[in-house]
Amino acid sequence: MDELVSELPEPQMSENAVAVLEKRYFRKDKDGNVNENPKQLFWRVALNIASADGLFYGAGAQEVEELARRLYESMSRCEFMPNSPTLMNAGKPLQQLSACFVLPVGDSMEEIFDAIKFTALIHQSGGGTGFSFSRLRPKGDLVKSTMGVASGPISFMKVFDAATDVIKQGGTRRGANMGVLRVDHPDVTDFVGCKRDMTSITNFNISVAATDKFMEAVFQGTDYDLLNPRSKQPVGNKSAKEVFDKIVENAWFNGDPGIIFIDRMNTERTNPTPSIGLVESTNPCGEQPLLPYESCNLGSVNLSKMLKYGGSAADIDWDKLERTVKMAVRFLDNVIDMNRYPLPQIEQMTRFGNRKIGLGVMGFADMLIELGIPYNSEYAVELAEKVMSFVSDAADEASIELGIKRGPFPNWSKSVLNPNGPKYRNATRTTIAPTGTISIIAGASSGIEPLFAVSYVRVTPTYRLVETNPIFERMAKERGFYSAELMEKIAASNTIQHFSEIPEDVRRVFVTAHDITPEWHIRIQAAFQRHTDNAVSKTVNFPNSATIEDVRKVYLLAYELGCKGVTIYRDGSRAVQVLSTKKEEKKVEPEIVLARPRPRPKAMAGSTREVKTGCGDMYVTINNDENGPFEMFCAMGKSGGCISAYSEAIGRLVSLALRSGVDPKQVVKQMKGIRCSRPVFDTGGITYSCADAISKTIQSHLSQDNTVQVGIASFVLEKPEITDRVADASNGEVAAAAKHVDSSEALIKAGLSPECPECGESVDFVEGCVVCHSCGYSACG
Repeated sequence: MDELVSELPEPQMSENAVAVLEKRYFRKDKDGNVNENPKQLFWRVALNIASADGLFYGAGAQEVEELARRLYESMSRCEFMPNSPTLMNAGKPLQQLSACFVLPVGDSMEEIFDAIKFTALIHQSGGGTGFSFSRLRPKGDLVKSTMGVASGPISFMKVFDAATDVIKQGGTRRGANMGVLRVDHPDVTDFVGCKRDMTSITNFNISVAATDKFMEAVFQGTDYDLLNPRSKQPVGNKSAKEVFDKIVENAWFNGDPGIIFIDRMNTERTNPTPSIGLVESTNPCGEQPLLPYESCNLGSVNLSKMLKYGGSAADIDWDKLERTVKMAVRFLDNVIDMNRYPLPQIEQMTRFGNRKIGLGVMGFADMLIELGIPYNSEYAVELAEKVMSFVSDAADEASIELGIKRGPFPNWSKSVLNPNGPKYRNATRTTIAPTGTISIIAGASSGIEPLFAVSYVRVTPTYRLVETNPIFERMAKERGFYSAELMEKIAASNTIQHFSEIPEDVRRVFVTAHDITPEWHIRIQAAFQRHTDNAVSKTVNFPNSATIEDVRKVYLLAYELGCKGVTIYRDGSRAVQVLSTKKEEKKVEPEIVLARPRPRPKAMAGSTREVKTGCGDMYVTINNDENGPFEMFCAMGKSGGCISAYSEAIGRLVSLALRSGVDPKQVVKQMKGIRCSRPVFDTGGITYSCADAISKTIQSHLSQDNTVQVGIASFVLEKPEITDRVADASNGEVAAAAKHVDSSEALIKAGLSPECPECGESVDFVEGCVVCHSCGYSACG
C-alpha cells in the first residue's frame, strides 16, 4: 500500500492550505505529533470511502482501489472537497463523518435533558446541532406534574448554551448550534431579543421560523394568532408588522435573528417524507433543513477548477463538471454507509431512512472573475442559475443511477414522490453549504460568496506575508501593474475600486463583499436556491451605515424571490453595543464627577488566591485599606507574552478603579461572564476567561470581608439605571468638569471578537459563520 501511495500524484495546494491541514486534519500520534502529509490524508479518506463499494455493494479489491484513485485525484486537485468531519475522521477510530444534525426538544424535563446529552455526544464527535424550541410551553404556562409554572424556551436555551461551552468537538472543533422558534409561539418576542446583549446564548445562531400565513399578514398589515404548543389553541394575537419590525431591528443591531421560511422547508422537494416528520429546524448555518434525528453529510465542487481555456479566454468545462458532480454524489452516498453515527436514532433516520446528501459548490466568485463577469451583474445571476441547474440535474442523474444499482432510499415508499417516477437513492441531493475551511484548503473563494478581499496581510509567529488573490496577482503581472507596494496598499483597504492605477476592467470584476449592494446578494442567493433541494448558506453584507429600513427591504425581497431563509450582517454590529436613550426623552446636561485615586500606604495587608484559567494558573493578590479592597495584582503561572501583559493591565485598571472609589461589586459585575475561546471547569464551576476568573476572585474576597465601604465618587450619566450611583463620598476630594456626555456614545465591548481566537488575525462573518481567512479557524467548521 505504501508503494501505491508513493505513486500517486502530489496534491496541488498552497502553503497556507497545508498549514491548515496540519493544524486541524492530519493524523497525530498519542503525543500530538503530526504523522501524516496531504497525500496520505487524501488517500486515507479516499480509500475509506471507496471501501463502501466492497463492504456493502459487492465490489472487488481492484474496483475499490480504482474508485479510491479517482476520489483521491479529485480531492488532491482540489476539484471536490467533503465537509470537515469527513476529512478529519475518515479512516480514523472516530469515523464520524457528518457535519449537520437536528435533534428534537420535547416538552418534558426528560426529553429536554436527553437532548442536552445527545448534543454533547454530537459536539464531541465533531458535528453541529440544530434545535426547534417551539414544542416547549411558554413562560408562565402551567406544569401539571408540579403545579408550578414553565420557565419557557429561552431559559432552556441557556442550559444548552452552557453545555456547549465545555464540549470541544473532536479535539478540533467547538460546538455550534442553531436555535429556532416558530413565529406563532407566545414567547417569540422574547426570543427575538434574547441575544441582544451579546453576552448570553453565544454558542447559538438563532432564527425565527416564519410561516407563509405570518408573511401574508406582514404584507397585509393584519394580526396573526399565537398558539400554545401544549394545547395547539390560540392564546392571543399580535400585529405581524410589529413582530416583523422587531426581527428586522434586532438583525440590524447585531445580525440575530435570521429568518427561515418554514413552510418552504416542508415542500415536496425539501421534505419528500412528511409522513415521517416535518422540518422544524436547520443545522447551525441554516442551509440544511432536517427532520428530528436526521443528519446530513455535505461536500462542495470547486467551480474555479471547472474551466477550460482557449488562448486567453476561459469557458466552463461542462463535461468535467458533470463527471465531478456524479463522482461527488457517489462519494457522499458511500459516506452514509461508512459513517459511525453518534446515536442509533440518527443512524436509523439517515442510513436506513432518507439517506440525504448535500452537494454544493464553492469558488463561484473565482469562476466569475475568470469569465470576466462582475458578481453584481445580470450576467452573474443568469450564470448562477445556469450552473446550479446543471449541477442539480447531474446530481439527480447520479442518484437515480445509484438507486437503480443499490435501491432507492428506504423511505421511498412512504414519500410523496411519484411512485412511478425515477427512484432516487437520496431523498435530497443538493445544498449550498459554508465552505470556510475547505475553501482555504482548495484555494477557492468561499461558497457562493463574493471575494472578502483582494489582498490581505497574514501574520505568523515568524513572518508577515501579504496574501493576494492568485487570479488578481496573475492578471496584475500579465497587465504590467503589479508591484509589492500596490499589494500592500490593497491589503490596507477592503476594496480596489478607488485605485486608479488598476485598469477599470479589472476593478469591474474584482468586486468584494463591501462593493456589492444587499440586493445583489439576495438575487444571487435566490438564483442558486431555485435549483437547490435544501437551502443556501449565504450572508447578506451591509455597511455599518445601513438603516433598519435597508434590512427590512432585503428580508422582504428574500421572501418574494423564493429564498428559504436569510441571514444578514451589518459591518461592525457585533463589535460594540451602543446604549441609547429613547428619542422622545429630553436631553439634559449631565454632571460628571471625576474621582481622584487615593494615595497608597507603604504597607498593606491582603491575600493571594490561585485560580484556574484556560491560559494556565493565575495568581490574584488583593490588598485592603481601611475602606476595603484597594488594589489588585495578577500574575500568570508562566510570565511573559500577551496573556501576562493583559493580566497585568487588568490588575492595574482594577486597582485604579478601586483606589478611585468604584464599588468592587461593580467591578465584579463588569467582568463576570466575559467569555473567551478557552473556558475551563474548576471546583467553583465554569470559568469563562481570565477576566471572569478575576471577577470570581474579587467576589470571593468580598464574601470574606464585611468591612467594605461605599466608594468616594460616581460617574453620573443621563439615565441613573445605566450605572449605579455611589453615595457617601468619604473625603469629598472630587473635581467637577462641565463636559457634555451623551450616553448613546457609551460603548461596551461585547459579542463577536474581531480577532481569531487561534491566530489573532481579523475574522470575517460569512455564510452565517465566523471565519478566519488566515489560519482556517471556523466557528462552524
